[in-house]
Amino acid sequence: MKREFSVLAGFLLAFASHTAATEPVDSLKIAKDISLDEVMVTATKATKETPVAYSELSSQQLNSRNDGQGIPYLISLTPSVIMTSDAGTGIGYSGFRIRGTDANRINVTVNGVPVNDAESHTVFWVNMPDFASSVENIQIQRGAGTSTNGSAAFGATVAMQTQKPELKPYAEYQVSAGSFGTVKNMVRGGTGLLNDHFVVDARYSHVRSDGFIRRASADMHSYYLSAAYYADNTLIKFQTFGSNEKTYQAWTGVPSYLLDTDRKYNPCGEYKEDGVTKYYDNQTDNYRQQHYHLMLNQRLGNYWNMNVTLHYTPGEGYYEDYKAGAKYKSYKLPNYIDPEGNEQKKTDLVRRKWLESDFYGGIFGLNYLQENLHATLGGGINRFVCDHFGRVMWMKAANALPQPDYEYYLNTGKKLDYNLYVKANYRLSPTLNAFLDLQYRGIDYTIRGSDDKAGDNVQVDKQWNFFNPKAGLNYQKNGHNAFASFAIANREPNRDNFTEAGPDERPTHETLYDYEAGYSYTHPAFQLGVNLYFMDYNNQLILTGQISEIGEALTSNIKDSYRAGIELTAGAKIADWLHWNGNATFSRNKIKNFTEVIENYDADWNPIEGQEVLRNALGTTNIAFSPEITANSIFDLNWKAFSASFISQYVGRQYMDNTSSKSRSIDPYFIHSLRIGYTFTPAFMKEIALDVTVNNLFNAEYETNGWVYSAMVGGERYTEDGYFTQAGTNAMIRVAFRF
Repeated sequence: MKREFSVLAGFLLAFASHTAATEPVDSLKIAKDISLDEVMVTATKATKETPVAYSELSSQQLNSRNDGQGIPYLISLTPSVIMTSDAGTGIGYSGFRIRGTDANRINVTVNGVPVNDAESHTVFWVNMPDFASSVENIQIQRGAGTSTNGSAAFGATVAMQTQKPELKPYAEYQVSAGSFGTVKNMVRGGTGLLNDHFVVDARYSHVRSDGFIRRASADMHSYYLSAAYYADNTLIKFQTFGSNEKTYQAWTGVPSYLLDTDRKYNPCGEYKEDGVTKYYDNQTDNYRQQHYHLMLNQRLGNYWNMNVTLHYTPGEGYYEDYKAGAKYKSYKLPNYIDPEGNEQKKTDLVRRKWLESDFYGGIFGLNYLQENLHATLGGGINRFVCDHFGRVMWMKAANALPQPDYEYYLNTGKKLDYNLYVKANYRLSPTLNAFLDLQYRGIDYTIRGSDDKAGDNVQVDKQWNFFNPKAGLNYQKNGHNAFASFAIANREPNRDNFTEAGPDERPTHETLYDYEAGYSYTHPAFQLGVNLYFMDYNNQLILTGQISEIGEALTSNIKDSYRAGIELTAGAKIADWLHWNGNATFSRNKIKNFTEVIENYDADWNPIEGQEVLRNALGTTNIAFSPEITANSIFDLNWKAFSASFISQYVGRQYMDNTSSKSRSIDPYFIHSLRIGYTFTPAFMKEIALDVTVNNLFNAEYETNGWVYSAMVGGERYTEDGYFTQAGTNAMIRVAFRF
């Protein structure tokens, strides 16, 4: 794949240069055609008249920070967002939370097409390396947001729009290099408008890094290709993007007792042989995924337009790991009788856990745009089929392995997700707009087969029918903007909520009641904003400490919990060449009447009969991983060809479980970074841009994520944990050549 897309990109760059002057471009003539690109995302994006709290990042803003890090890193300066990175650098496995809400409760789309994995509900950003280089803008709606396709927005929506076509031919090559062996190469180009109708754009990227954590390497390839046809009232566009990644696992974190002495420790793949500690060299995650979108956007008259998108996403891959002292019964094998006649219950082995999936479907939007009324009828139907299977590749007791690549479980998850919504924004007066959004969403989900955790006869048959209404008012006049809204969102449990629970521990769906109110004022010299939110949850699924019938940490429905906060934004034009922007969120994130369930063992780790678990009624506690304070500050200096940015980020204390115990929490952190750039404009090309970024300027030691297991052993609290440490001071230098 690497060679094919390199050749394609080279061909496009050469072709673009050759055709640069063959056709004059009439920008006015085709402006209305190019604007059809907006139609595909109109249905799911908020506007200034929509009573929703949101932020937007342009391609220019994304590019200014893009040294190869994933989308979580690039959006981390927007309000209420915190990011984490397994490797400590933002490259490879990374994620984010918004208002404390985790990834599988955040709806993510590309041009309206769902990106979230249909079963886990999360987005694996490692499968979209350098996607930001092909993104026109990202809109982040906080709260329930507006109706969209795919998984429920239970804390936020991230809507990405891919790049618009350039009317003139262009070419660009970027190279970044820096700390931890990090190198990014990116080449892209476009033909410009050909024969007044056709545009082709392409990109290829390669990102690799050794990571801050030991062995947390990443080697990722990605591509983007778009071909569009424009007519007076029609846009037909085909785009494909995809990736192939191999990352060494760094999923376990650093135990708390090593945080002061060995912050780069990575136990993944660790085993002992003859008393010597070794590391398995192929303890890796391997995945490839492609996305194919075929889009039709049609103007139907002065007031009507429509968009239809067909999509298909195949994906396959596995992670491989060395399991020391694995139990035979865990792999559905009888205990091994060695040559001396002794029964062996454990052995070392290497396994692979596979996924092979197909996701396909269609979405549509019919839009009515008139002076006082903007309305959309939209929806979609999407089907997901995924095979989950595990194989043992090698076993130390070779005679115990029934066959090469022994398959010890296989199950198939199937999900049909369909929705229909109507939304309207009606202008009641020159300053006041009313918004109404009504969505019906239906889901059919099944699992069949054997599972490594849930046994040999997994049967899940669930159907849900959700009604998700939203309504609000928005006021605008002379730079003032105020809104108030109310929304209801419903979310179904994800795959793990079923497979990690026993047959009598099935979860139910969650419901969110989201109340929002905001005000902002924009002046040529400054801007101010405040947003208040109260997110009231019914039956939120959280970890209680309880272990399920099959021995997994059980996620249980909790009746009452809420998130309440105030989001502040501000900006000032200090001088023509110096601007400041900042934001801060102050919140309370609480579970009412929380009862911790904790396993109880004697000193030899035997369950105490009649007291296998203890229950601690803790009253109102903090929701895990939900800091009460987050804040960002950005100073931007632009003087002729010189630019600089000084960035500061603060994140308050995060508790790793729901008990509000400081001993099981992540300390607050305050970090800074500096970027300096200069742009040259030689006669032989458009520009050469050079910039240097220094992250964690003052070498703070901090962690952004973690996990904890706690039990009572011999009457004392026993804890295992892992903290995801982040890199100290590190730097990247980037050069971009634009033609």
